[in-house]
Amino acid sequence: MEVTIKEAAEKIKSARHIIIAPHVNPDCDGLGSTLGLYHALTKSGHDVKIFVDDEIPEAYHFLPGWEIFKKPDEKIKDVDLLIVLDAEPERVGRVTTIADAPILNFDHHRSNTRTADFLYLEPQRAATGEIMYELLKTLDIQFDLNMAVCIYTAIATDCGFFKYSNTTAYTMRIAGELLDIGVRPNLISEALDQKKYDDIKILAAVINSLELYNDGTVAVIGADKNIVDNCTSTEGFVDIARIVEGVDVAVLVKYAGDELTRISMRSKNTDVATIAEALGGGGHVRAAGCTLKLPFAVARQKIITAIINEMAEK
Repeated sequence: MEVTIKEAAEKIKSARHIIIAPHVNPDCDGLGSTLGLYHALTKSGHDVKIFVDDEIPEAYHFLPGWEIFKKPDEKIKDVDLLIVLDAEPERVGRVTTIADAPILNFDHHRSNTRTADFLYLEPQRAATGEIMYELLKTLDIQFDLNMAVCIYTAIATDCGFFKYSNTTAYTMRIAGELLDIGVRPNLISEALDQKKYDDIKILAAVINSLELYNDGTVAVIGADKNIVDNCTSTEGFVDIARIVEGVDVAVLVKYAGDELTRISMRSKNTDVATIAEALGGGGHVRAAGCTLKLPFAVARQKIITAIINEMAEK
């Protein structure tokens, strides 16, 4: 059932032992929101554990408390509440199996499956980090620097450091308040912009994979097995395609296994969330993705066809 932010806050207040988890293949919104809420609830006296059923990219290790995350390897007893952030419960992997507790879900993706016991869904928010800001205000928890850094990072990264169309006046007001607490945007952007030597060297192959379709409105970058095996992160690859003149939809097709391919999409006009949802994924109108249980080349052609078909209908 859907709840208000005040009702969600009351459920948290009444819980003593809490688990928090973001989705698999975590991004900064999921991780930052989780850590921001962790620091806040720990500060207010709750017993909190955080889990992620995946590896945390090294680029995100600047987030205060990232090392506190655990893998969901064994059952946890006496959990009062499981909080799922930035995705529906089905996308947190094994975390839902380690605790018998009601699930409280906070999300801003319209594709949310609404399967949680309690759901606060606000698609108008630029990031789940914005929802966490609102929640902490509702809980009347005083922000400290750790909380501010985590929430700021969650918000800034999900709106492209205030460049994307989901940036609102509310987004900017929150960011300004977090800066007043002591957040230094330059340190966060510099940490995220850092690239390993091998990742820079592989960019030649990444750029060489770039191809245009649909009269130059669709740009596709392919990170095949060779590219994936020779770099530590594919973060930012899709942005190379996004900045090509005339491109509306940018796509990263990433090898994840012989029969598994991950798709990331960014757009300027086309609703890529609709495309992702049709393929079992989800996301935002201008940024979405999905995972296809198909070989790399087959998945690549499938997503190109889906995008062109969607664009033709508009």
